[in-house]
Amino acid sequence: MRFSTASGAIALSALAASQAQAEDVLYSRHLAKRDLDADKNYNITFFHVNDVHAHLDEFSSSGTDCTRPERGCYGGYARIKTVVEEKRPNYNDSLWLNVGDEFQGTLFYSFYGGEKIAETLNQMNFSAMTLGNHEFDGGDEELGQFLENLTFPIISANIHSQNEKVNKSVKPYHIFEEYGLALIGVTTDETPSIANPDETTVFSDVVEAVQGAIDEIKSTTNITRIAAITHIGYEKDQELARATKGLQLIMGGHSHTLLGDMEDAEGKYPTIVDNADGDEVFIVTAYRWGEYIGSIEVTYDPQGKILSYQGAPIHITNTTEQDTDLQAQIKSWRGPFEEFAAEVLGTSEVELDQTTCQRQECLLGDFMADAMLAYRKNNTEDVDFAIINAGGIRATIDQGDITRGEVLTSFPFGNSIVQIEIDGKELWEVLEGIVTGVNVANGKEVTSFFQVSTGIKVEYNPENNNGSKLVAVTIGGHPLDNGTTYQVVTLDFIAGGGDNFFTPTADFVSLDTQDEVLTQYVLAKTPVNIELDGRIEAVDHQRNTTAGGNGTTNGTSPSGTGSPTPKSTGAAVQLGSGLVGATMFAAIAGLLML
Repeated sequence: MRFSTASGAIALSALAASQAQAEDVLYSRHLAKRDLDADKNYNITFFHVNDVHAHLDEFSSSGTDCTRPERGCYGGYARIKTVVEEKRPNYNDSLWLNVGDEFQGTLFYSFYGGEKIAETLNQMNFSAMTLGNHEFDGGDEELGQFLENLTFPIISANIHSQNEKVNKSVKPYHIFEEYGLALIGVTTDETPSIANPDETTVFSDVVEAVQGAIDEIKSTTNITRIAAITHIGYEKDQELARATKGLQLIMGGHSHTLLGDMEDAEGKYPTIVDNADGDEVFIVTAYRWGEYIGSIEVTYDPQGKILSYQGAPIHITNTTEQDTDLQAQIKSWRGPFEEFAAEVLGTSEVELDQTTCQRQECLLGDFMADAMLAYRKNNTEDVDFAIINAGGIRATIDQGDITRGEVLTSFPFGNSIVQIEIDGKELWEVLEGIVTGVNVANGKEVTSFFQVSTGIKVEYNPENNNGSKLVAVTIGGHPLDNGTTYQVVTLDFIAGGGDNFFTPTADFVSLDTQDEVLTQYVLAKTPVNIELDGRIEAVDHQRNTTAGGNGTTNGTSPSGTGSPTPKSTGAAVQLGSGLVGATMFAAIAGLLML
């Protein structure tokens, strides 16, 4: 397709009307400014997918196995393969791109590691892939073995690994000579705090890495068309676009952002921002789990600027035909773990929702944190509350039967329960950092919201300035006290610095895994019937800065008064029971601890 100056708008509109799917047909302001020459402008189509998270097979809306097709099934690589192979032949030039986070999320990864994911991706005929943070969950060596089995380019300009396999496999960018186009990859520099890369692996500054790659491409080649696949998140994509020169198209991932004209979309597909030179940059991303694949066709002028575009995300539902051969393979891979995963542990009379966990108190967060607190109280009374990261809660558990597979899908990381002690002043600062989004101790970003158990109530005002959003904290019915040492149940990942909640520590004993603790709790509590109780509450008032004589400049609690039960200052942690189930599954499934 080529567009002349006089007929460009008409041609695009006519094309949109003929599409089987409703697509947006929009124009960049360059269209009006430039004299388009049909012999010099160039069209290419990009298909892209991100954050599939081991959803090789179709899934329900909650992300768990699709056992109720009448409610709708989504995604699955057998369907994605059908769509891409049907659509790509309609275009002379196209690229099919993977924007990372294939690891972690279902038993296909928990059981097989990267083996079956690699087999699937190779059959998809991807043009290139960048790495997500979860590709590092098992460390660089596991990732290196995975990469050695892939048959397409892997790109990320800001990953610097000492592992020979990773270092050999990952390049900053790839040049598609046949299309006269360079593609840069980049991975979130927060990976060390949210995954498990080797300590020697460096994730350099994203903007510097991308601009450096652009400058190198321009100084060593005649390439003018430059695009990027970026596993950094929608907001960071916009920041990257504004901070760089020479980049026209960003296909992103990491934040699970829905773009388009559908209900609940968070922005336009594409989102357009100006770069450091004032030129437009087009940003697209395709939600998560393979429920959508992105499709955008762009027209480049000879200088590498995008003149026009058309496209929209493609929804992958159970009306989409599955590739027969690939689906047969995927179904056969389920055999070894399906009986184990299908075991019914109990029932829930309510939906244990995950979808709001990153914004507010959520039912599945309450339930998991309560399970952790109850687990520790079976061994010791010297425990106050539990806290977990919302980012570790991966899927809703539907109303009805609760299976072991649902538990493992919702909490797939194999993290261990630990108990740490923390004084009141530091705890106040930890919670302030979480609700503010910036760690008080180190000034760095906190990368997840939180969920807590009974035993603690947190009130915060999101409209307050950073550093003063926390309004009140009540523990055991008493105001948080600076001079008290509290016993906190959490996860080894968080205690070790994950999501930047706490100052990292190794002063703990790893106990049972999170999934096993929840399994035992479901067995004890079935049928589950819970509701939100306000343990995390957004309020519109300020904290009392005079009670107890405490100020607010150093993150102290609102009150130094009250008489909470004295706490032991010893880190009394006992090995719990129930290790048999966790050990069995770890041996069978090879679950990797973060």
